[in-house]
Amino acid sequence: MKVAFAVSECVPFAKTGGLADVAGALVKALKKRKADVCLVMPKYKNIDVEKFKLKPLINSLLIPIGGGLQVANVWVGKLDRTINVYFIENEQYFGREELYRTAAGGDYADNAERFIFFSRAVLETLKAVDFQPDVLHCHDWQTGLIPAYLRTIYLLDGFYRHTASVFTIHNIAFQGFFPPEVMSTAGFAWFDFTPDKLEYYGQVNFMKAAITFANVITTVSPTYAKEIQESHELGRGMENVLGGRSEDLYGIVNGIDLAEWNPEKDEYLPKNYTVKSLENKVECKQALFEELGWPVDLTIPVLGMVSRLDPLKGFDLLAQAVHTLMQREIRLVILGRGDSMYEAALTKMAEKFPDRIAVKLDFNEPMAHKIYAGVDMFLMPSRFEPCGLAQMIAMRYGTVPVVHTTGGLADTVVDYSPETKKGNGIAFTEYNCDAFLAAIDRGIALYNDKEQWGKILKNAMAGNFSWEKSVRKYQELYKLAIQKREAFNP
Repeated sequence: MKVAFAVSECVPFAKTGGLADVAGALVKALKKRKADVCLVMPKYKNIDVEKFKLKPLINSLLIPIGGGLQVANVWVGKLDRTINVYFIENEQYFGREELYRTAAGGDYADNAERFIFFSRAVLETLKAVDFQPDVLHCHDWQTGLIPAYLRTIYLLDGFYRHTASVFTIHNIAFQGFFPPEVMSTAGFAWFDFTPDKLEYYGQVNFMKAAITFANVITTVSPTYAKEIQESHELGRGMENVLGGRSEDLYGIVNGIDLAEWNPEKDEYLPKNYTVKSLENKVECKQALFEELGWPVDLTIPVLGMVSRLDPLKGFDLLAQAVHTLMQREIRLVILGRGDSMYEAALTKMAEKFPDRIAVKLDFNEPMAHKIYAGVDMFLMPSRFEPCGLAQMIAMRYGTVPVVHTTGGLADTVVDYSPETKKGNGIAFTEYNCDAFLAAIDRGIALYNDKEQWGKILKNAMAGNFSWEKSVRKYQELYKLAIQKREAFNP
């Protein structure tokens, strides 16, 4: 089976969030299962050509935009030494410091045109390199127009006659709303600007386009698949559109890259360890104390977060809880960037309690590894969480996740019971500060009971977080998408 990925970001080349991790890991997992795969993404300014050994492949590929043409240069590199990655270069669209937005200016004003160009360039690049996919797997709103193109402008293109489209929703909060004028920029006919196709409350919604036209729709956990159909808050206005495609919507939990996230071989850790040598994890905790400049006391539980600083990630709860938390004998370390309000508030708290709170306003991969290994509990009080990778990484590192039961957190974290000694984390169901604090207090009590703590750590590390099970489900859905595409063929 030939599968092409269309993504706006992918590790190790460019990343703003979990989409990049998932794209990189899933395409490698498919390759290991003998799929013929490639990946297409933008060539952003910050992608290091020399580091990744990129080579120019195609010059001046002409891409229709509005009534004219734009030029795409195509570069090629390798993922995992075996997978072709095609990079779409256009200085006007992708020669910028950031991928989608700047902290000062917000979203780029021409994001619609940028990703219309990219979507058309994906389709033209695959033709130019003669990779005729059985399935074109598109991810999030930036590639949402591709399934629509396959069913409209490219409907009679023989190259794509047997190509099915699969669209994955990684986070429905970001949908790609744009004014109706982008219909002309994208090249769609105005008779497709209807509520059952591309129109959405007088605008064009890129994610809605994908949900409407894709042969199969997936999202990143079974619980999230239900939530986004049943709740307006979580469905973000797409709940009725998704309800109309409910028979074609599937939830598959993400895996993590076990080679990258492996405490036994992690090069960023001062001491490697396994479930049989958890005493070595204590050395990681001590090293973290020292790096953060805290007086070393290894009897104190350390709480950590590695996250975008955003109210959707539960930072509103943390802001409410932090003063009360400082009445507990704990330490707290936070790594991430995001909302300036939370950056300022957390920085102020760290200045007030320098020996108890550390805040690193950064996206720092080595530091992230050190936190996963060095803390005792990992906080994920997300208001909603489509899947979440951090809780799985934490458990792999023998760190207990404290989570709000939503989306993928509900599917991967089982609340620990001291009576049965079953469960791999600590969960709370009501989204409020009291419930969050109560969950942390339960964690502290378990931490102080060494027998119970040892059991929950072993339960956490026993979990299977690989892509093996999930990738098989994707392959089954690819076959289903092909069947649906063949049934549709004119």
